[in-house]
Amino acid sequence: MYSKEENLKIKKEFWIQFAETYPKKWLLYDTKIKDVTFKFYIDNKKAQVLLDIEPKEEEKRKIYFEKMESLKDIILKDYLPEAILERNFYLDTGKVISRVWVEKLNVNINKRDNWNQIFDFFYINMYQFEVFYYKYQEYIKDLETNV
Repeated sequence: MYSKEENLKIKKEFWIQFAETYPKKWLLYDTKIKDVTFKFYIDNKKAQVLLDIEPKEEEKRKIYFEKMESLKDIILKDYLPEAILERNFYLDTGKVISRVWVEKLNVNINKRDNWNQIFDFFYINMYQFEVFYYKYQEYIKDLETNV
């Protein structure tokens, strides 16, 4: 077990090394859609690359997710064959969001010998997510265009 300070230090070193290994400016929060964000996630069991859809208005969340769902075959065939799409994903807080993600199990941020495979996983999958998003962003952003 690590202390809180040790965990923070490991996380900081992890993200610094990731940024040095793959010095790229990621899209992340700059999707141009309020409350639709790309995220990296890592803990002591798994790594994930996420697209969280969490507008406060339920109808907007529904529309954005249905647009992603309508592109599911393209996502799976051309970009992220392991992607999971979940309309109602429950966060630990109880909040319901929609989420599209890929994950790599059995990796641990506390094991430095896992870091390179996590970095590669993050880079490859976030890159694919971004390429997909850039290609289809106008369709995804347009709330007037029905699925």
